[in-house]
Amino acid sequence: MDDPTSVAALWGAVIFSGFYHGVNPGMGWPLAVSAALFEHRTAALLSALVALAIGHLLAMTAILLPFTMMIALVQWEAEIRIGAGVLVITLGVYLLWNRRHPRFLARVKPSKLGLWSFLAALAHGAGLMLVPIYLGICAIADTDAGHAAAGVLMASNFNIALAVAASHTLAMTVAGGALAAGMYFWLGLKFLSKSWFNLDVVWALSLILVGVIAVLSAK
Repeated sequence: MDDPTSVAALWGAVIFSGFYHGVNPGMGWPLAVSAALFEHRTAALLSALVALAIGHLLAMTAILLPFTMMIALVQWEAEIRIGAGVLVITLGVYLLWNRRHPRFLARVKPSKLGLWSFLAALAHGAGLMLVPIYLGICAIADTDAGHAAAGVLMASNFNIALAVAASHTLAMTVAGGALAAGMYFWLGLKFLSKSWFNLDVVWALSLILVGVIAVLSAK
């Protein structure tokens, strides 16, 4: 029987990482504030947040979906989880070493927030952070699957991937939207420019932590 505590902890990690990504300015909520202030319309804030959410959701889905096929190879499940953990650790170490933000993000036009959000999530490893968590959820879900056909497992894992991406993106949008609304309605862009907080180091360390946990928890 599945351990309810383990299942709840993994889904809690999905939601928490979403809030964490939402709070991080690198995921784009300041762009939503600047768009609304520039156009002097509340609707611009909402449309910007929707565009950022769509781009982030597509990035999460693009990262997770390939693993819906790999996890069907149950006999390699531990190796896949270890490989994913090592990949996340490697990215975290790289981001600690290289603090520069990808230059190609600056070349994306402000009107293409969805594309910017998609590329930013990929460049910062937001999707990769979800992979070890997702694999853990799939491992628990497949515990009682026995000798189920690979197609059945893949369909189940496909649904889990969509649920993980959607719930994570919703949490990110709520957190980022709350900060963006606070800045737009009460504090303003001037306050934002004076109180900018940088989470680059924390972000990189959190990637390493998630990767280490994934490697140690792989059976």
